[in-house]
Amino acid sequence: MLSKVLGCGIKGIQGQCVEVETFISNGIPNFEIVGQVDNSVKEARERVKAAIKNSGFDYPNRKIIVNLSPALLRKEGTGFDLPIAIGILLASGQITTKLSEILFIGELSLYGSVKPIVGVVSMVLAARNTGAKLIFVPHENFEEASIVKDILIVGVNSLLETVKYLKGEPLPEQICLQSRFEKEKSLVLDFSEVRGHTEAKRALEIAASGGHSVLMIGSPGSGKTMLARRFASILPEMNYDESIETTQIHSISGKSKVTGLIRQRPFRAPHHSCTVASLTGGGQIPKPGEITLAHNGVLFLDELPEFRGESLEALRQPLEDGYITVSRLLFTETFPSKVMLICAANPCKCGYLFDDGRCKCTSSQKTEYFKRISGALLNRIDMNIQVDSVSYSQLENDFSSETSDQIKRRVVEAREIQVSRYKKEQFNCNSWLPMNSFKKYCKMTAEASGLLETVYSEGKFSGREYTRVIRVARTIADMDKEKTIQIAHMAEAIQFRMLGLEGGKTNDREIGDLDLAIANKRIK
Repeated sequence: MLSKVLGCGIKGIQGQCVEVETFISNGIPNFEIVGQVDNSVKEARERVKAAIKNSGFDYPNRKIIVNLSPALLRKEGTGFDLPIAIGILLASGQITTKLSEILFIGELSLYGSVKPIVGVVSMVLAARNTGAKLIFVPHENFEEASIVKDILIVGVNSLLETVKYLKGEPLPEQICLQSRFEKEKSLVLDFSEVRGHTEAKRALEIAASGGHSVLMIGSPGSGKTMLARRFASILPEMNYDESIETTQIHSISGKSKVTGLIRQRPFRAPHHSCTVASLTGGGQIPKPGEITLAHNGVLFLDELPEFRGESLEALRQPLEDGYITVSRLLFTETFPSKVMLICAANPCKCGYLFDDGRCKCTSSQKTEYFKRISGALLNRIDMNIQVDSVSYSQLENDFSSETSDQIKRRVVEAREIQVSRYKKEQFNCNSWLPMNSFKKYCKMTAEASGLLETVYSEGKFSGREYTRVIRVARTIADMDKEKTIQIAHMAEAIQFRMLGLEGGKTNDREIGDLDLAIANKRIK
């Protein structure tokens, strides 16, 4: 006897529906699972056999062959237990219901209970897109699965409960949690707690408004980490598609429990001792790394020069392209990696170069410290900020700081301008504006163009830095609600690239006949 039910596997971060074909015939009792399966799927034989018996059903003591199709797709994980068990019951005549539009996901215990798995969101999305009308998932995965619209989802606790529903028992009245998208958790960290740092907060507001990357350089305890950890509080909320994509990634990673639609943008802060694989993704079957877990959000690298050189170099391509391809001997997977990179670093080994008289580093140590970071990586960072230590009077008396909500409102306004401008494009913020679109979207005055030409002609910028300065200037103009980039916008954007990194010293901001300090007064 032959049966066919639907299950689902994972490829990269996407789900892929799998046909579970079961054939029961006379012969020496045997149970084989074929279709390019790993050991976790092969072990389903013992789990399924015990679960069927302990749920009160008859296990056919005959030759059983289960084929997971398509055979070219590598199958891994324990989520095929439930569809395999249902397929055996269907092939042995213990279930007679038509199951062509029903998909099953779940791991079985020896007692027959259905246990949770990872990657449920991607599987439910794949099932909906394939045309399935009903999905049975582990009850503990129900909240996570129910964020997907336009498909009926049932959370089950056991194999016996699943069969009862298939035989006509009324489905449970379970609350769909799609309304979770409308809820927002309040953030504990707020910019109102930050004393001083006016220039740094201005830079972070620009970065949030355009999706730009930032490097903060300052003495230990000057406030770099404090500022970075509050950066997420001023970012605009994700739309539904971004939230679904982010939830997919975190569901597949299995590194954190997903109980509903992720609304807040991710903030990932890996330790500087992390490996290349943990940062970019890896494993025998590639899994997402930190840069993918930060997709649509923030990747914060504290103590940047302390990271391993190979780890930082591995970030160059994904920061530029917005995706990363992880290749292993048998598998190659591509993961998204559109992140806002926030970095923090001391200006020298001891950290006190900016504090008069406190630095203990030699000249060679000052020069060598930032050589740990390649120019190619620094080229991909849009804005450099010097974060100075705050004075005692600022700590005691500066209680007029804006809240994150106040800053966020301006950020959202600037982002809305960009979304409207790029509504016909494949991108929606300035940080991903391609160079071939500059003439269309980055019109600038003759003075602004002349200032940029002067800086570039003097060899201050590379070609990549040229594009990044224009993108930042476009964001500053959007914040001022200007359609054309003015000289003040360009001057401020250029200043955020003028922090020298050799020995932590600041470059001269006067360029040719144009004094940036004078131009900057127009901003104020």
